[in-house]
Amino acid sequence: MMNLKRISKSILSSSMAKKQGATLAAMAALILGAQGAAAEEESASELAQTLSNPVASLISAPFQLNYNENYGPNDDGSNWTLNVQPVIPFDLSDDWNLISRTIVPLQLTDGIPSGAGSEFGVGDVVQSFFFSPKAPTSSGWIWGAGPVVLVPTSRWNDGPFGLGEWGLGATGVALRISGGWTYGALANHIWDVGGETEISSTFMQPFLVYTWPNAWGAFLNTESTYDWTEDQWSVPINFGVSKVVNFGKQPVSLSGGLRYWAESTPTGPEGWGARFTMTFMFPK
Repeated sequence: MMNLKRISKSILSSSMAKKQGATLAAMAALILGAQGAAAEEESASELAQTLSNPVASLISAPFQLNYNENYGPNDDGSNWTLNVQPVIPFDLSDDWNLISRTIVPLQLTDGIPSGAGSEFGVGDVVQSFFFSPKAPTSSGWIWGAGPVVLVPTSRWNDGPFGLGEWGLGATGVALRISGGWTYGALANHIWDVGGETEISSTFMQPFLVYTWPNAWGAFLNTESTYDWTEDQWSVPINFGVSKVVNFGKQPVSLSGGLRYWAESTPTGPEGWGARFTMTFMFPK
């Protein structure tokens, strides 16, 4: 049987790639929800523009469901992860905002380790804080940076849902909006904090989004993780579509797409995967 810590590291690398990418059509607002006006009764198309506009004030609650398979040496394992990702902007001053982004992964594994049955548990939580200017730069770029914390909530379980170690690092995002296009990159690096397992992991997410006036959107991104301790890459390529709809008076962004693992760890997922996201939005 494979070492459980190595399996957990493999799941962590793929999980970092799965859980740190927000709905790409809403990336700007989720990460850099700065001050702006958004009426309660605004149309779906107007809200779709708000989602790709980082100077809009928006509290959001994304629920992101990911599926990956072909885990383990025999490619017989699979994993479902539901990431609960509340994003809350705070007004610090006339010029600055603080955006809190929490990612709570709920996982269902099957055949991990190889031959094991189904197990359900909570993975390690990732908590990020972005300090962001409310106004873009003179060239139109929006940016934010701050600390990121890995919280060992997987200690609550016995299964391979994470490393169960504290981690600390830095995170940042830069993006630009031009017409219907939103493009940029998010990145972070996390080190362990005095744990038994060494962690040195870099996450990089370049992204490209296009939003149409009818509230449809399309996205393309990679969510690459490099494990410096194991000298291994995990590189899923994601693409899909999104649409803003209203459930009564509640605006919701729905997105779905596919993923292909261009590179993975020896015991990580391979081939194709899928993602579906439902984001509840609360414009101010």
